[in-house]
Amino acid sequence: MNSQPSVNESSSNKRKRYHRLSSQIVWRFCLFTVFLSATYGMISFILMYTLEDSFIEKGLQQEARYFVSGYENTGQWPAPRRSNLSLHFTKKTFPDEIQQKAIDEPARKEFYGEEGRHYHVILLENYEDIFLVAEVSGDLLVRPIRGGVIQFLAISGLIVTVIACLIAWLVGRKTAKPLRQLADLVDGVAPEHVPERFAQQYPNNEVGILATTLEQAFVRISKAIERERCFTRDVSHELRTPLAVIKNAVEVYKAKQVKENPDNVSSASSDNSASAARNASSVSSVDGMLPIERIAEAAETMEKTVTTLLMLAREEHTEAHKTGAKSSVSLMPLIEQSIIAHSTLLDGKAVDVHIDDSCFQSVVCHEGMLKVLLDNLLSNAFQYTTEGEVNIAFEDDVLIITDTGPGIDPDISDEVTKPAVKGNQSTGFGFGLAIVSRLCEHQGWQLKVDGSDASKGTKISVRLINKT
Repeated sequence: MNSQPSVNESSSNKRKRYHRLSSQIVWRFCLFTVFLSATYGMISFILMYTLEDSFIEKGLQQEARYFVSGYENTGQWPAPRRSNLSLHFTKKTFPDEIQQKAIDEPARKEFYGEEGRHYHVILLENYEDIFLVAEVSGDLLVRPIRGGVIQFLAISGLIVTVIACLIAWLVGRKTAKPLRQLADLVDGVAPEHVPERFAQQYPNNEVGILATTLEQAFVRISKAIERERCFTRDVSHELRTPLAVIKNAVEVYKAKQVKENPDNVSSASSDNSASAARNASSVSSVDGMLPIERIAEAAETMEKTVTTLLMLAREEHTEAHKTGAKSSVSLMPLIEQSIIAHSTLLDGKAVDVHIDDSCFQSVVCHEGMLKVLLDNLLSNAFQYTTEGEVNIAFEDDVLIITDTGPGIDPDISDEVTKPAVKGNQSTGFGFGLAIVSRLCEHQGWQLKVDGSDASKGTKISVRLINKT
C-alpha cells in the first residue's frame, strides 16, 4: 500500500513577537539621543579640564619667566609674587605630601595632595634642577562647580532626550502610517476585491515599491483565480454532460429490457440486490450483477465524485458551506457501495473483507465528501493487499481501515500526502491520497496513518468529528 499517507498533522510555527515599527523608531532614536548626550557631556568635561589646566600652566610659565629674568638681571632669585608659589632647588624640599611621588615619578607634573590640595610642578627654563611648585587648588575653576555642571548636563540631556523622543514618535507615526494603511487594505481581502491601481496613492519610496509589488501580485493571483473558475466551470459542464448521457442511455436500455423481458429483469435485479446485501463483507457475489446495472451505479458514483471534487476545487470552505451541506448519513450503506464499486480490485486475490458491527451508525457530515474518502481508502486497501484481510470499523467517531498489505514505503512516508508522490509498487498517479488529505483538511477531519511496520500492513484512522 505504497501510496498511502503518513500522519496528516502539521505543527504550527511559533509566531514571532509583534514589534511596532513606530515604537522601534522611537526607542532607537531615544537611545541614540541618550548616547549622544552622554558623549557630549563627557567631551564637555574633558574640554573644561583641559582649558583649566592650560590656563594654570600658562600662569605658571609666566611666573617661571619672571624668576629666570630676575635671576639673570640681579644674580639673585626674586621672591615669589604669589603666596601659593615656592622655588625649590631639590625635590627633597617639596611639600611632604608630594615629595616621594615627585621622586618616584620624575616626569609627572601634577600631584594631588590631602584636603583637596592640588600641585603643579614645572622646571625653570635652562635650569634643570630648579623647580617651581604651585599649590593651585585656589585657581581651579571646574572642581568647585563640578556638581552643578553635572546637574546641568543631566537636565539638559533629559530635555533633549524628551524632545528627541517626541520628534521620533511623530516621525515614526508618519513613517508607519502608509504601512498600516497598506496592511489594512490587503488584510483579509480577497484578491479580486482589492481596489485597482491602489499603489498610486502611496509615496514614491520603499512603501510605494512594496505597494506596487503587492498590487502586481494581487493582479496575478486574481487572473489565476479567474482561470481556475473558468476551468472549473468548463470541467463541470464537460464531465456532467457525458455522465448525463450515460445515465439516460442506461435508463432507456433498462426500460426497453423491462418491456421485452419483464420477468427475467425483475428476478435478476432482485437476485443481485439480495446477493449484494448478503455479502457486503465478502465481495465474491458482485460478479453476478448485470453489466448495465454496474454501468448505472458507476455513472451515479462518478457524478457524486465530480460534484464533490468540484466543490473542493472551488474552495467552498466558509462556515456556511461547511455546515449547510452536512446531514445525518448512514455509514454502512456507503461502505457497502464502496466495496462493491471496487470489488474488481480483489479479483484473483485471497482477501477477505470484514465490516465490524460498529459501522451500523450515522455520521453528521457531507455525504459526497465521505463517499470520496471511502472510495479512495478502500480502493487503496484493495489494490495493494494481495492476501489476508481488510477490516473496517467505526469506534468513538473514528473510522478505522486496516489491511495486511506491504505497508508504507519508508522513502515516502513523510511526503506521501503530497500530490504525485507514490511508492515503487504503485500503479496509480499518486493523487488519490493527496485528495484524501485535502478533503480531511477541508472538513476538519483528523487523518492518521500507521504503516511503518510492513509485517502488520497499514492502519488508517480518520476522526470524522472535528473536536477542538
